[in-house]
This record gives sequence, C-alpha cells and structure tokens, in this order.
Amino acid sequence: MISLFRSIRQKLLQQNQVTRYLAYAAGEIFLVVIGILIALQINNWNEGRKTKKFEQEILFLIDQNLNQDSILLAEELFKAREALELTDRLLEQVALENYDDSLNYWMGKIISFERFKSQASAFEVLKAKGIETISDKELQLVLISYYDVSLFEVYQSLNDVENSFIADWIPLIKLEFSDFNFLNFCQPVNSKTFFEKPSSIVLFKLYQDNREGSVKNIESALQKISEIRSLTKTHLQ
Repeated sequence: MISLFRSIRQKLLQQNQVTRYLAYAAGEIFLVVIGILIALQINNWNEGRKTKKFEQEILFLIDQNLNQDSILLAEELFKAREALELTDRLLEQVALENYDDSLNYWMGKIISFERFKSQASAFEVLKAKGIETISDKELQLVLISYYDVSLFEVYQSLNDVENSFIADWIPLIKLEFSDFNFLNFCQPVNSKTFFEKPSSIVLFKLYQDNREGSVKNIESALQKISEIRSLTKTHLQ
C-alpha cells in the first residue's frame, strides 16, 4: 500500500502536476491521521473494557472479603458485649458481697481479649492498581474510610484490651489466682479477699472502659461494611 502511494506521487511529479500532487499528499496525510485516530479509539475501547472487567472482578472479591470480615467482627462483638454484661453483673454481686462460684465463670469471659485480622487482600490489589479504577467516587471514599480508618480504630481498641490483659491481669493472675483457664473460668485464691480490694474493682472498671471502646469501633466497622456492600451491589447491577 505504501509503495502504491509512493508510485502515484512520483507519477504526478513527473507529469509536473504539482497542485494535484499537493492535494493527493494532503489526502494521504488525512487518511493516515484518520487511521491513527481509529486505532487509538479501538485501543481506548479495549482498555476501557479491561478496566471495567477488572473493576467488576475486584469489587466481587472485596465483597467476599468484607463478608468474611463481618462474620469475624460479629463473633468478636458478641464476646465483647458478653464480657461487658458479665462485668456489670459481677460488680453488682460483689457490691452485695456475694462471692459464689458463678463469679469465677463470669471472670473467665471478662478477663480475656478479642483478636481480629481483616481479609484485605483484594483491597491491596486494588490499591496497587489504583483506587481510581473504581468509577463510583462515593464507593471509593467508603472503601478508603473502612480500610484506612475503621480498621485502624478496631485494631487499636482491640490492642488496648489485649495490652491491658498482658500488663494488668497476667501479673495479678500469677499472684492472686489459684487457677485460670482462658475464656472458661478464673479462680482467686480467696474470692472475698480479692474482691474486697478497691484496686480489684477499679481494674474491672478500667478493663470495661477499654472494652466499651472496642465495641463502639467494631459496631462502626460493621456499619461501614454494610454501607460498602450495599453500594457495591448497586454499582454492579
């Protein structure tokens, strides 16, 4: 094709038809430009199709990750709420000077901590590709809010509870408890002596405050997950 165009141009020049040669050359340039534009358009269409396909696939995977997160967070929320409720009941009984064995089983749930690890692999892939791959700006913002803010707050509050367990409870368990079975029961050497110490009651209350923070943050994270999954479902329809 190129040799044909060159032959035509040379023939026009040989015939001294400069005007026709210029017009032909301009037309040839126009055809080349049109060809380039068409090729670019096709390439852009293909890239757009690939981006759309990636967006749908990554959102599907993120939704699966979030579903797993919601299950795990709900489990930890249940345990934390149970610990808070049992702390209130324990403090009520101690105030009434009731130190029966039920308190030992309640303490098994109270003197503990929760752990959680987000399933964030799909979001990490999205970040590597670029968050702007998600065409819905609102969805972009809630994803960032969950993974960069909500999860940070959940981790921080859960760490506060665990660190308090390690720093405050473990030394006390070694010193004043005759038996300890994580999440099952705690047995003070002398329940009456242990609960009559103001420092013991203060520790229960401080630990309860830490747990209330984790409950609040877990609830917020679960709400954010629900919002993301709802937006994702709408976006993919």
